[in-house]
Amino acid sequence: MYFEDLQEGDSCPVLKKDPITRVQLVKFAGASGDFNPLHTVEEVGEEAGTGIIAHGMLVMGMLSQGVTSWISLKNIKRIQVRFSKMTYPGESIEIVGSVKKKKGDNLVVGEVLAKNSEGDVKVSGIFEAILPSRN
Repeated sequence: MYFEDLQEGDSCPVLKKDPITRVQLVKFAGASGDFNPLHTVEEVGEEAGTGIIAHGMLVMGMLSQGVTSWISLKNIKRIQVRFSKMTYPGESIEIVGSVKKKKGDNLVVGEVLAKNSEGDVKVSGIFEAILPSRN
């Protein structure tokens, strides 16, 4: 992808993820080292009043995958996120985004959102990428 290929307002392809499973949460706990029982033990979730919740970093990873499936990782300069709402097992997450600004030095600034099927934003973010020029 080249800087000239993108225009302000262009949307990235939607990335739809399968519903989050408890097995996925256990695997992510092992991969990330985040063994907080709030992510895997029903009784702990009930005691906290939330039920089991997905790792925020798991959803952030999905958001980042949405960006890097559109723009090559080698061109990504920065991804900054904000966590908005808890995500629960069984929720399907989709990643949507768009180009907000094009700046000098081939810099593209975009917005990206991780939303559930009801449209609730779980994680929002801004990304910056430096793209090569066709010239």
